[in-house]
Amino acid sequence: MAIYITRQEKENNQSVIRRFTKRMRESGILKAAKGRVFYIKPKSGEQLKKAALRRIEKKKIYEYDKKMGKI
Repeated sequence: MAIYITRQEKENNQSVIRRFTKRMRESGILKAAKGRVFYIKPKSGEQLKKAALRRIEKKKIYEYDKKMGKI
């Protein structure tokens, strides 16, 4: 997907750049490229369960410490 912008008669550089950036936003090329660069591999079910158990355990410890006045 290439985007071609030609400079029209009596058009200044800023308006050409503005039209180009507008076309880039509308096309979604930049968004797709960033999505590929910052792709995060989905976690497996076992990893999700372990993370959930860690969060539950930390929450229990936090609530206990809060109740005892340590926090």
